[in-house]
Amino acid sequence: MAKVLVVDDEAIITLQLEERLTRIGYKVVGMAASGEEAVTKARALKPDIVLMDIVMPGKINGIAAAKVVHEELDIPVIFITSYADDKIVEEAKRVHPYGYIVKPFNELELKAAMEVALYRKLTEKHELAKRKKKKMQSPAQEGQGGDTGEESGDFIEPESKAILLDNFYQGILLLLYTTQSKFEPLYKNLIEEGIKKGDRILYAYSRSTIQKLFLKEIQQEQIITHRIKKNELDYLLRTLEKNWDQETISDNPGCWRFLVDFSETEEFDHILAIKKYILTKKESGFPILGIFAVNIENLQSEQINKLSTGITKVIVSTRDETSISIAHQSYPLESVSVVPQAVVEEIVRKSLEPLVLSILDKPLSGYDIVHEIHNRHNVLIPQSRIYGILYELEHAGILEVKISGKSKLYSPTDKGKLYIVHKLNEFKFTFQHIFGGMPRESESISS
Repeated sequence: MAKVLVVDDEAIITLQLEERLTRIGYKVVGMAASGEEAVTKARALKPDIVLMDIVMPGKINGIAAAKVVHEELDIPVIFITSYADDKIVEEAKRVHPYGYIVKPFNELELKAAMEVALYRKLTEKHELAKRKKKKMQSPAQEGQGGDTGEESGDFIEPESKAILLDNFYQGILLLLYTTQSKFEPLYKNLIEEGIKKGDRILYAYSRSTIQKLFLKEIQQEQIITHRIKKNELDYLLRTLEKNWDQETISDNPGCWRFLVDFSETEEFDHILAIKKYILTKKESGFPILGIFAVNIENLQSEQINKLSTGITKVIVSTRDETSISIAHQSYPLESVSVVPQAVVEEIVRKSLEPLVLSILDKPLSGYDIVHEIHNRHNVLIPQSRIYGILYELEHAGILEVKISGKSKLYSPTDKGKLYIVHKLNEFKFTFQHIFGGMPRESESISS
């Protein structure tokens, strides 16, 4: 979820932008009403992108503020302004904005400008990394003692990595994190997996918005929610006991999935007690799996060791540059691998059709698919490419379209469901063949 700083001296505009940005999947981390305040907040909040008004009160206008934000912090800026005369546009161009939107604008224009700007920034980062890597590996430098990046004062950026996880949603996993919002898409997928399989789900959280996506399931008590409040962790243990101790294995032929996320860790003894209770239920044969997530920013090494004891699957994430990619079509063996994020992006971009097909297990719009791919694999795909694939599948009779409000929702036809199974099997078996993997005896390419 990209972080946005909104800068405009009109409060009603900033509130409208916050509402629109939240609705289309972005997180507004701050607002500013002047150029000076914009620079200060950009330095402190480190947003991924800034929406900047041009004409504002104060010593510096939006263009001057954008120059500082872009050159000092390397953060892309999109101008939002009521002014579109040639003089203003020419002045704005000198600070290399990533977009220019003239008020009034609609949500589609805003969404398009945001996606293009973020995609352009991502592409620039990868090109810069490639050039620097090539410079470091230059034969001329190696053979003739030319300047290295270190000698010339260049900083060689570390290559971003992606953690590839198979069978992420099986067993009990301890997730130790420092950036909570980064994992909300994973939590959403865990809950969706449980709903799809008919499991009951217990979701305990300190701060979250994703429970709003599952109001029907919460009302039907397929999902039990619990808000974790400060100094009240003992209530969470009572909630777990109330829902689990009254059931036996025979009473519940399905499975319980849990997601317990502690963003506050002051009551560490209670956290350990809850972890012990969950592991004890698992060891007793109670059908349970899920994620036990803890913010480790204020924990000591000894406490982290205590948290990890007894849990064999532990994931630690401490850097924004590291992304996690979840395989929904998992191979048999559980695995954790680390590869350059650029490799994930290359494969995702070259394998778009089967990837889109694997996501279409419920009606989705093209916009939904773009965000699902980004949430799962941290790869931003132009929406036009997605709609191109959807258009071809629709005209081949694989997908049907339903109108919901202003959106087109795509879902497989009966013919399409068979096509998707066959296509995904073909894709999977081809990869296994190329890289030497063997399918299980029970699998068939015609299944």
